[in-house]
Amino acid sequence: MKKNISKEEARQRIEALKKEINRYRYAYHVLNQSLISDEALDSLKKELADLEQIFPDLITPDSPTQRVEGKPLSYFKKVEHKVRMTSLNDAFSKEDIINWYNRIRKLLPAEARLDFYGEQKYDGLAVSLEYENGIFVKGSTRGDGKIGEDITANLKTIEAIPLRLESQEDVIQNLRKANLISAVEFLAAHFPKNIEVRGEVILTKAEFERINQEQAKKHLPLYANPRNVAAGSLRQLDPKVTASRHLDFYAYDLITNCGDKTHEEKHIILKALGFKTHQANKRLYALEDIFEFHEETARQREQLPYEIDGIVVIVNDNYYFNLLGIVGKAPRGAIAYKFSPKETTTLVKDIRVQVGRTGVLTPVAILEPKEVGGVIISRATLHNKEEIKRLGIRVNDTVIISRAGDVIPQVVKVLPHLRQGKEKPFRFPTKCPVCGTRVVQEEGGIIVRCPNKNCPAKFTEHLYHFVSKGAFDIKGVGPKLIDKLLDEGLIQDASDLFNLTEGDIKPLERYGEKSAANIILAISRAKKVPFNKFIYALGIPHLGEENSLLVAQYLESKFQREQKDLKIDNIIEWGKNLTTEELSNIPTIGPKIAASVITWFQEKNNLNFMTKLAASGITLLPISSEIKKGQLAGKTLVLTGTLKTMTRDEAKSKIRAQGGKVSESISRQTDYLVAGDNPGSKYQQAIKLGVSIITEDELLKMLAA
Repeated sequence: MKKNISKEEARQRIEALKKEINRYRYAYHVLNQSLISDEALDSLKKELADLEQIFPDLITPDSPTQRVEGKPLSYFKKVEHKVRMTSLNDAFSKEDIINWYNRIRKLLPAEARLDFYGEQKYDGLAVSLEYENGIFVKGSTRGDGKIGEDITANLKTIEAIPLRLESQEDVIQNLRKANLISAVEFLAAHFPKNIEVRGEVILTKAEFERINQEQAKKHLPLYANPRNVAAGSLRQLDPKVTASRHLDFYAYDLITNCGDKTHEEKHIILKALGFKTHQANKRLYALEDIFEFHEETARQREQLPYEIDGIVVIVNDNYYFNLLGIVGKAPRGAIAYKFSPKETTTLVKDIRVQVGRTGVLTPVAILEPKEVGGVIISRATLHNKEEIKRLGIRVNDTVIISRAGDVIPQVVKVLPHLRQGKEKPFRFPTKCPVCGTRVVQEEGGIIVRCPNKNCPAKFTEHLYHFVSKGAFDIKGVGPKLIDKLLDEGLIQDASDLFNLTEGDIKPLERYGEKSAANIILAISRAKKVPFNKFIYALGIPHLGEENSLLVAQYLESKFQREQKDLKIDNIIEWGKNLTTEELSNIPTIGPKIAASVITWFQEKNNLNFMTKLAASGITLLPISSEIKKGQLAGKTLVLTGTLKTMTRDEAKSKIRAQGGKVSESISRQTDYLVAGDNPGSKYQQAIKLGVSIITEDELLKMLAA
């Protein structure tokens, strides 16, 4: 939802949302057609409800937020509910739950002690069951909350629904075993003649798969999800068709007074009457218990034999629950705490084209950030030119995005009915957005590629270098991950690494939630980089680690004299005006290296890259703050052979931290050769030149001095 939205914009958006939601509702409930997923519909409803919360005077009686469901199907007998079948408001975050708690807390007496009851939220169809003298006589759907459909014959085919309740004696005996004495005493004196129970009809995952296998054998379309099959099965005119689907049922509410004082007691009585309730449901004493139950249930979700889409949290005390009453379509004292959806709706803020390491142009939708599948998604691939044409997507469109199966986020559908005239068609570029070379089309125009072999976007080797130990040293980010990021259009150059989110990493193959979190943490930490490593990371030809250190030391000293901050912008200005004469003042920087550095700073693409790094929040750490004047200060060392206690990169870092220099070649200016196991030819050269040779242990002692 757009921030700082005006009332007029809200009015237009509300009207568009109402029409769109009602269109989907009518198709689903009246025509038995599912046009979008429940999660995507929930997202539209949540946006509408949020707008109406901001502008309550825009709420109208025909708003989908003011009623429960659509019209009942005309070819089933209508049933009037004695007690209205309500729906539930949704919560999607801890903040939503806390806000709900604060709202109901204000409406209850100050002395009220609140506890809750938590249940799994089944993804099925709500029904009401009526019993007379213990015999099942009527079953109905929710309908519009007041009038539903009589589906008694179909419900009788479900074995989980008892055709006869347990006898009064057996119920009382069951309750004694459960130690629910207050209900025992009530039912012994006032056992109801009529009992109404409510619950959810569901289809197990295994049965859903079996039904789809049968569909495939008959060359018929496959069903989208178990909920659709369960709903469709209950609307069959022939009960034999319903029976063939092997539906299941869980009870979750007892409408008739049976001496229960809490919702928890309702579940105990339901079980005593002969209904199936889930053993994972439990009493929750505080907000932290709610959050823990939600997380625990989410972890178990994939292992359950049926689909759930969240938990239900109910004020446990019946008196307080009834005191809170109903607002609109839902009881104030209960809320559905949904899991993060695998589909949701959002706005397309922009469409950008990324160039992969093979030169393929990939369009990427830049999205209003939304949580999908537990992570925040701000970008989604549009794959290619043909996909944009198929979707008919435009900038500013409302779209459905998906992460089903934890795959790369994708735009699965555009909602054109929500367009308000501000949407802009996207035109695929005819020139490479990076180097300006005219693109070529392959595979019948589906693949668009930049043919320039020297296109900066293709320089994957530079990216590998940028994240290496001698440069930014980003843990967990290596060639394999960089290749994936380039192929998925998530990065264009190294600066884009610092704008990635967990939601970008997690869906990649072989990268889970923990890996994604660790990678993003490592990238965040790498934003603070020693000045010399930053210079080396730029990948200036012929400028190695040692010379990068010398350039960094020179620049740091220069900026201090000129009272300039150690910032990337100042380095850019220095580079623009760089001369060979100035670089000749830096030890070991000869004409070849000087020419390379000057040429690099004359390239506009390189300066733009540095500007992007600055905008990404890179902080340069002074070298002087890291270097100690130890025993190695001013000394030049060369390493050879295998070190036992540390890697070569670690040894180099420690030597530099003590003020020493590391060279790759032996000369008369070398002070020490550090010889590890199996030293190479440098060992013999050191002997010939009379260079001091020390062991790894001697180096460690010098470092510790």
